[in-house]
Amino acid sequence: MNLVTRILQVDPLHPERSKIGIAARIIRKGGLVAFPTETVYGLGANALDTNAARKIFRAKNRPADNPLIVHINKIQQLEQIAVNVPHRIQTIAEKVWPGPVTFLLYKSDTVPDLVCGNTGKIAVRMPAHPIALALIESSGVPIAAPSANTSTKPSPTNSRHVMSDLGGKIDLVLDGGDTFFGVESTIIDSTSNPYTLLRPGAYSLEELKKYFGKIRVPRAVRDARESKVAIVPGMKYRHYAPRKPLYMVSRSFLENSPDLCLDPRIEIICSQELSKTLGSSNQRIIVLGSEKDLYEIARNLFGSFRKLDSLHVKFGLIQTFEEKGIGLAIMNRIKKASTKEPSSSIAF
Repeated sequence: MNLVTRILQVDPLHPERSKIGIAARIIRKGGLVAFPTETVYGLGANALDTNAARKIFRAKNRPADNPLIVHINKIQQLEQIAVNVPHRIQTIAEKVWPGPVTFLLYKSDTVPDLVCGNTGKIAVRMPAHPIALALIESSGVPIAAPSANTSTKPSPTNSRHVMSDLGGKIDLVLDGGDTFFGVESTIIDSTSNPYTLLRPGAYSLEELKKYFGKIRVPRAVRDARESKVAIVPGMKYRHYAPRKPLYMVSRSFLENSPDLCLDPRIEIICSQELSKTLGSSNQRIIVLGSEKDLYEIARNLFGSFRKLDSLHVKFGLIQTFEEKGIGLAIMNRIKKASTKEPSSSIAF
């Protein structure tokens, strides 16, 4: 592809109708528009247009069997794209949408098989971002939108990340500033009994259990193992990874290895609290944020992976975090991005 990618600055709280209109026309004509959601930036196309969806796969170099998430702006759109939606799921959706929760449902015939990876099922959510909702509304169609990055690379949390990966490959970027959560939506399989967590995300498992009661969490989700089949994004292929090797290590390992801060081959990615205990004027550290605010850690996670790639080091070490709340999603992404498990085997 050899496009001139245009960038439009858009007010994230009160999106200008004229700018949204420009993007909506591109969507209706089968083009590609990157836009912010509350989680990460998405790469959007008309979800009902096979040719438009195919452009997403080409731009991202995404495997054809890796399904896309379809975004809607009102509950009534479910009738257009999904069938046999359980009444309970619709009731829960009305409580958690707009928000970072994706439901896996049975797809309708209006949705191309390509969008769903030929699974017969569709992943759907309603994003909680004014720009995203305005774009869907103005386009008049549901929008298929995976993260707006090259496949396997860290998901983009601002327009600079999008342009770094997809500049010249897509039509337009709606720049609404940094995203809020920084990790993707939580995905629940609504076609299983009991309901099953397929991908931990910005909406915590603890909060969702208030609505669902029991949610099954497969061992593969906690271990971040790759599946043989991609029912939804984030299951089969390595995701979120920097180009440079990244090794997951415990907090205590780093605390007991202060000399690592002086090694010019290594960049350490860790919390604000740990960075202070490591304390060295020459330390090579990327600070994610405070351990008291895991949402801050999540917001900065993918940006830290991209920063690692920009530095003149051999590899990175990243601190592990407690798998509670959004910490489960943080650790899922870290495990997916890591080169190997921690870590006594690393030769320093």
